[in-house]
Amino acid sequence: MSPNKASRSLNLEGTDPRLPLHARLKEAMLHRIRLGEWSSNVALPSEFSLAEEFGVSLGTLRRVLTELADDGYLERQQGRGTYVRRASFDNSLFRFFRMQGGDGQVPNSRILQRNLEKAPTEVSEALGLTAGDEVLHLLRLRSWKPQNKEPFLVEDIWLPMPLFKPLADRCLEDFGPLLYPLYEELIGVIVGSATEQLSVEQATPGVAALLDCALIDPLIRIDRIARTHAQEPVEYRRSFGLAKSFQYRAEIK
Repeated sequence: MSPNKASRSLNLEGTDPRLPLHARLKEAMLHRIRLGEWSSNVALPSEFSLAEEFGVSLGTLRRVLTELADDGYLERQQGRGTYVRRASFDNSLFRFFRMQGGDGQVPNSRILQRNLEKAPTEVSEALGLTAGDEVLHLLRLRSWKPQNKEPFLVEDIWLPMPLFKPLADRCLEDFGPLLYPLYEELIGVIVGSATEQLSVEQATPGVAALLDCALIDPLIRIDRIARTHAQEPVEYRRSFGLAKSFQYRAEIK
C-alpha cells in the first residue's frame, strides 16, 4: 500500500497531523471517551473493528489501548473485552471509617430529602456554576445495621440541573446504595475521577441528630468533587462521619 493510500485510509479527523500516528489515535479515542460515546457497561468494538475504523494497524491500536488503560480511561478485562473505566469512589469513604458491623458490605442507604434549590456559593464554585443556578440537593443517611439502626455517614449531595433532572423525577425507592451507576443508567454520566479533602468539625444539631451523637463530638468531613473523563464537575458531595470511627492508613515505600 502506498503512503498516500495509507493516509487516505486514516479516520483521525480533528487530530493534529503533526503528531505521530499513535498519538493522533490516542487523541481521537480520548475525544470519544470524553463525549461518552462508549458505555462502561458495554465493551468497545473488537480490536480488529477499531483498527479498521481508524485506519491503523492492530499493533498501533493495541499500544494506544494499553496507554489509555494505564492512564485510567479504559479497563481491559481478560476474556470480556475493553471497557470505559467507571470509578468506584462510593467505596473510598470506607477506607477511612471502620466498618462497625459492616462485614465488608456496602452500607444501607436512604435518601431523607430531595430538593431543587439555588446553589450556595460553595456549591456553585465546586461545580463551576453561576451563583444561584439551580441544583438538585440530596440528603442521604448511610447505616451499617439493617433497618438503618446504626447511622454511619450523613451526606449532602449537589447535582447540576437540568442535567440531573431524571433523578429529580425518579422514585426514591429506586435509589440504590451506590449513586454512580444510577448516574450512568439515567443520564449517561460516567464518573471518571474525583478529588477529596478531609477536615475536622464539630457536629451541627441536624447532623448530630442523624448520627445520634452529641454536639461536642468531633466529626470528619470529606468534601468530594466528582468529574467525568472530560474533567467536567458533575457532583459536589459533603460527607460527615464520627471521628472516633475514623482511621487512616498509608503504605510508604
